[in-house]
Amino acid sequence: MSQSPTPLRLVNKHTGEVLELLRKCDRGQMILQLQGTLPPHQEGPPLHIHQFEDEDGSVTAGTLSAIIGDRTITAGPGESVTLPRGVPHRWWNGGDAPLAFHGTVRPLADLDRYLQAIFEVVNAGPKGRPPVFYMAHLVLRHRHTQSVLLMPAPLQAVVFRTAVLIGTLLGRYKGKDWPGCPDRCAGAPTAFAHKSDPLTEPTAELL
Repeated sequence: MSQSPTPLRLVNKHTGEVLELLRKCDRGQMILQLQGTLPPHQEGPPLHIHQFEDEDGSVTAGTLSAIIGDRTITAGPGESVTLPRGVPHRWWNGGDAPLAFHGTVRPLADLDRYLQAIFEVVNAGPKGRPPVFYMAHLVLRHRHTQSVLLMPAPLQAVVFRTAVLIGTLLGRYKGKDWPGCPDRCAGAPTAFAHKSDPLTEPTAELL
């Protein structure tokens, strides 16, 4: 009998957030299973959008607060939260107890590879100041599937394209040892994969 592989484990050294990610083929569709924890009074990700993926989750401990479009919600143990594709959202733990949750993303586009790169880049810089050359590179290469709303979209496009151009001229993207390098961010392993399953590795979005 096949055993499920070890999930991809991501840790944010600044906030203590932990995510464990595992791909799975469900009725011919690739999905992403995730579970995570976040310490009290810590922020999760900034405002962002998943263009093609719906995210459904449940709180197992603590309290999750979130902004979803124009709504602000709070969910406790046993309560569910839906983060639809195309809707700006962010979440955090404003409570006094650790937050724990699990969820599913479907259909999977590239969220696992994107998160893997995000955690690498965030951990490579001081808290609140991820290295701009590497953040710009990953945001641009995932721009058709994931959007992070750090500034107005037209300004962000100009700033990040300029940063990537300068970073390229400075040789910041040579080799495979730089934070968020796409060659090293292959995403989560797949549980119970079979030869009849669809491809599990989405086509990489290149600059």
